[in-house]
This record gives sequence, C-alpha cells and structure tokens, in this order.
Amino acid sequence: MEMNEVKKLDEIKKLSGLYLNTLKPKDGKSPSAEIKMLNYSELGSVITNMLRLCILALEQDYGKNKMIDVGLILEQALHLFPTDEMELLDLVQEMLVQGA
Repeated sequence: MEMNEVKKLDEIKKLSGLYLNTLKPKDGKSPSAEIKMLNYSELGSVITNMLRLCILALEQDYGKNKMIDVGLILEQALHLFPTDEMELLDLVQEMLVQGA
C-alpha cells in the first residue's frame, strides 16, 4: 500500500471512531442500536403508536402504496416490547398473591 493510501485509511479509521457510533457489536453478536426512553410509559407509547401506524397502513389500500413497511415496523415493536420486565411483574404479582 502506498503511503498516501495508508494515510487515507488511518483518517477513515479515525473518522469512523468519531462518527460511526449508532450500531455497536456486543459480545461478538450482530451490531445493535440503543434507543433511549425516559421511562416505561414512553416505551409503551412508542410501541402503541407503532402498532397504530401498522393498523392505519393496513386499513388503507395497501396494494397501491407500499411506502410503509408494516412487517419491519411490527418487528421493531416486538424488539421494543419489555419481555424481561413483564416476567418481573409476573414474579412480583405471584409473590403478592402468596403473601396475601
């Protein structure tokens, strides 16, 4: 590799470290992006509105306009759903019922 190419490659590596921060691999797995939420209410609102968007898209004449990828939106809503927290709520409820 020529010296000029090495400098360009080093510059690209430097810039990528500064700017390419959205998708980060974790523990050797595929890269993932973090979505920051204020609280579970906001998370619930985001999921609800994504589902409403899908309902609206499906109610329209979907064959004519495929500008909204309903499958992709539903997949993201599934990823956002707080499954672990729901399991925790089940355990807490079970403990409350047993203690009553």
